[in-house]
Amino acid sequence: MPTKVFITGSTGYIGGTVLDAIVKSHPEYDITALLRTTPDNFAGLFPNVKVIQGDYNSADLISNAASEADIVVHNGDSDHEPSIKAIIAGLISKTSTGYLIHLSGTGIVADWREGRYEGRLNPKVWSDLADIDEITSRPDAELHRNVDKIIQDAARTNSSILRTAIVCPPDIYGPGKGPGRTSSVYFPTFVKVIKKVGAPFYGGDGTNTRSWVHIDDLMKLYLGLIEAAAAGGGTANWGVDGYYFAATQEHSQIEIAKATGTVLKRHGILKSAKTTQIPLETIADTMSDRTIPRLGTYMFAANSRTRADRASKVLRYKPSAPDLWDTLEADLLASHTID
Repeated sequence: MPTKVFITGSTGYIGGTVLDAIVKSHPEYDITALLRTTPDNFAGLFPNVKVIQGDYNSADLISNAASEADIVVHNGDSDHEPSIKAIIAGLISKTSTGYLIHLSGTGIVADWREGRYEGRLNPKVWSDLADIDEITSRPDAELHRNVDKIIQDAARTNSSILRTAIVCPPDIYGPGKGPGRTSSVYFPTFVKVIKKVGAPFYGGDGTNTRSWVHIDDLMKLYLGLIEAAAAGGGTANWGVDGYYFAATQEHSQIEIAKATGTVLKRHGILKSAKTTQIPLETIADTMSDRTIPRLGTYMFAANSRTRADRASKVLRYKPSAPDLWDTLEADLLASHTID
């Protein structure tokens, strides 16, 4: 029997690229995708992928699809509790072991709520091996912690029938390959705010630093986990210890601002490549249209430094994609065209 995979978030940047990676690497898998609306290009890209119509609140639909799958790859809203509860309910209703691979994010370890290191370097670099106990007991208010907790509690309670992995990527760059969104979050947002501010910007001394991964390298991690699950677990870690950072490099805000200015001036998008320091409170309000207060601080003035120690050890994760500077121009030009 072919491995049965149920995937969500297939029109998103990450989820769509995950679907593309699975289909291309394992055309023998039996894949079902949850879609709220089906893009016009979906059938052409993925003719053998089955579609069920529904959204993240379609609990019965999601639970039933999960119960029929060997592996669920959940790339939808990382903070949406009803959908993750429905997936878990479906997986633990089975008589055979089910695997859940869930998308979280390194917002859970970012220092944007602390206030100590806004606009400057925090020396802390988080390891998903050495710091696993601290990572899995983060304060409830941290980004993504609400769903991470649900998954970790389910893994403890249902360890005989449910195996879980949480993929926790940092900022991502490079073009996606799915049927919907093909750009990351950071650069379109950065370019949009730059146009309002008038120049690439930073706060403090600009040394606050974030980790990064190319979307293609992230897919290596995903495929490693999916293939391990299909093989009955493989060498991967599952359950509470199944927590995977994906970082391959890190860069400071001021480095990114300077490089961005050079690119945008070269293409006539900005008149000058000069960067500007703006007040930290101004940065905090740059994303005031979002529902999370001070989200601008998280995006542009915080530190989020992580190492992919677990993936390197148990999945032999070996990044090989171009680094951020090699793709920055293409990413910025694509971001410039996004409203």
